[in-house]
Amino acid sequence: MTDKRRIFSGAPHEPLVAYARAVVSGDFIFVAGTTGRDPVSGILPEGAEAQCINALAIIGTALSEAGASFADVVRVTYYLPDRREFEVCWPHLRAAFGAAPPAATMIEAGLVDPAMRIEIEVTAHRA
Repeated sequence: MTDKRRIFSGAPHEPLVAYARAVVSGDFIFVAGTTGRDPVSGILPEGAEAQCINALAIIGTALSEAGASFADVVRVTYYLPDRREFEVCWPHLRAAFGAAPPAATMIEAGLVDPAMRIEIEVTAHRA
């Protein structure tokens, strides 16, 4: 049986909704859908680009705590309420994933808060 370790970012919604920012199971790290809302201050910047930058920073922190990095990400799913806002995020995604791009899917979907413009979910595998 594989032990599981949960990683929390301190966001107030984690205990309210009953989720962890990430779960480490064996060599896999599953990072929950992450928006650009700062988990400590609660501030959500305007626009998909600024929110993407924040979401990637939050994800990067969770991956680091799990002993991984963006180079270990094997799967990413992007959720945006308007697919036309995705292109401004591309340079930041290229910077995060670099020479190790994961398999990816972008889904146009409503998010919990209409002010949220992007949510990013990743799965990583430590070799």
